[in-house]
Amino acid sequence: PSAPWPWMKFDVDSSKVQPVSPSLSGDSKWCRYPQSLFPNWTWDQVNRSQMLTKCSDNELSTIFKIGVFDDGSFDQHINTHTIDRDDATDVRMYWDFLGTAPPSNVRVQALFVEDMTLPVIQMLGTKYDVEPFFFTSSVNWIPSMYEEDPKTLEDHITVVIPFVRTLKKDQQPVIRTHPVRVPTFTSTESQEKPLPYTEEERIIDTQVPLSLPSKYNEILVQDLLSLHMVRKPTTSTIISYHPSLDGTSAKRLQTLAHRTGDSVYWSNIYKRSKDPTFLFLAILWYALYAWDESFEVLFLYISALEHKVLQFNDIKLTRELHKLQAHLLYYQQLLRDYLRSVEFVRDSPSPAMNDPAISEAEREDSVQLLRTEADTLISEIKRLIRQREMLSDRLENATQLTFATKRIEDTKARRDLREATMKDSASIKQVTYLSMVFLPAAYLTNVFRMPVYEIVIYTEVTIVLTVLISWLAITVQQDSSFFPSNSGFIRRTFWPFFYAISTVKEWFGSAGRPSRHDTRSLLAFDEEQP
Repeated sequence: PSAPWPWMKFDVDSSKVQPVSPSLSGDSKWCRYPQSLFPNWTWDQVNRSQMLTKCSDNELSTIFKIGVFDDGSFDQHINTHTIDRDDATDVRMYWDFLGTAPPSNVRVQALFVEDMTLPVIQMLGTKYDVEPFFFTSSVNWIPSMYEEDPKTLEDHITVVIPFVRTLKKDQQPVIRTHPVRVPTFTSTESQEKPLPYTEEERIIDTQVPLSLPSKYNEILVQDLLSLHMVRKPTTSTIISYHPSLDGTSAKRLQTLAHRTGDSVYWSNIYKRSKDPTFLFLAILWYALYAWDESFEVLFLYISALEHKVLQFNDIKLTRELHKLQAHLLYYQQLLRDYLRSVEFVRDSPSPAMNDPAISEAEREDSVQLLRTEADTLISEIKRLIRQREMLSDRLENATQLTFATKRIEDTKARRDLREATMKDSASIKQVTYLSMVFLPAAYLTNVFRMPVYEIVIYTEVTIVLTVLISWLAITVQQDSSFFPSNSGFIRRTFWPFFYAISTVKEWFGSAGRPSRHDTRSLLAFDEEQP
C-alpha cells in the first residue's frame, strides 16, 4: 500500500495530504519519529492513528528493566528510570542511556514501560527501529501479531493481546468507553410493569467492565498485553507497553517475569536454550492465569443465576443472561486471538539461532523445545475455550428454561381461559333455551299482530308452544339430566314418559325401603322378644 492502513483517508485529495518527509539523521533524529525512520507515515496518518496524541497527557514515564545472561540467570539488579517529559535533562540522559551498549553477556533485556510519554515513544521507536504499527495497535487496543524486517540473524515480532482479568471493586477501574447503566431487579418486582430501560440502557457494551453482584467483590475488566521484541544474536530486546489505565502495571509484569528466573522449570529452559524467545513466551503465560481467574468467578456467578431462574422464574433475569452471553461471545474472539498469537510465536523461529556459534544440534533442540512449550500453552488456551463454551451453553440452557417455564405458564393461562369460555358458552346456551321458552308469547304478539285480550286463549297457546319447544330442545341434546348419556333416538324422543316412569320408581322405591332408624328399632324389638 502507498500509506499505512487503516490510518489513511482514501477520500482525501492527495494534494492536501502532507508530502512524505525525507529521512533525517543526527542526534535529533528521534524527535521526528516516526517520519525519521518511516517516511510513508505522514502527520495526517500519525494524527489519525492517535499514536502520539493518546500519550500526550502523561507527564512521567517509568521504565523497569530486567536482563537475562547467557547462562540463563537473571540480573538481580533491576534498573528503573523515570523520565519527566518536561525535563530536557531527563530526556537527554535517557537517550544517552539507550545509546550505551548492554554488556556482551546479556542475552535478552526486557523494558516494561509504564505511562508511556511522547518522548519515550519516539526514543524507543528510534533506538530499536520499531514499526509504528506496534504503537498504533497498542494505544487503540487492536489485537495484532506480525513479524517484520526478517533478516538472516535478526527480526522483529509484535504481539498485542487484549484479555480479561479480575479486579477488586474498591480499586475503581478507569473505563475506556462510556459505561452502560444496567438496572438490577429483584424477584419481588411486579412482572406486569414494562422494563424501565432507556435507549442507552438497551445497549450491551462488551468493552466496559462486567460488574458482578456485591458479594463477589470483583469485576471483570479488559486488560492489554502488548509486546514487541527485537531478536538478534547479541542482545535481544523486549518492549512491553502498559496503557495509562488500571491494567496490569509495568512493575507487576516485570516482577512476574523476573520470578521466572527463580522457577526451577523455567530456569532450566533458559539454561538449556539460547533462544531469547522463551522469555517472550513466559510473559504470554500471564494472560492465561488472568483468564483462569476470570472464568472461575464467572462460573460461580452463572451457577447463582441458574439457581435464581429455577427459584423465582423471573423473566427479567433473561436480560442479565443475555448480557453475560454477549460478554462470553466477545471473550470467544479474544481467546481466538490469544491462541493465534501463541501459534504465531511457535511458528516464527528466531533468526538469532542461526548464529554460527550455535551448533546444529543445539538449534534443533531449541526449536523442538520452543514448539513443545508453545504447544503446552496452546493446549491450556484450548481448555479455556472449552470452558467458555461450557459457560455459554449453561447460559443458553438457563435462558431456554426461563422461556420454557414462561410458555408453560402461558399455556396454563390459556387453558383456564378456555375453560372459562366454555362455562360462558354453557351459560349463554341456558339463556338461549330460556329465551326459547318465552318465544311463543313473542311469536303470538309479533306474528299475528293482535292484542291479547283473551287471557285464557293466550295462556293455552303459550303453554302448549312452551311445552312443545322445551320437549324439542331437550330431545335434540345428546347429554341431559332427563335421560342417560348416549341414549338412542327413541329414548330421547319419548323422554317425558321414561323420565316420569323412572321418577315414580325411585319414589316408590324410597318409600318402601325402611330407613336406618326404622331398621335399628326393628332389630331392637326382635332382641327384646323371648
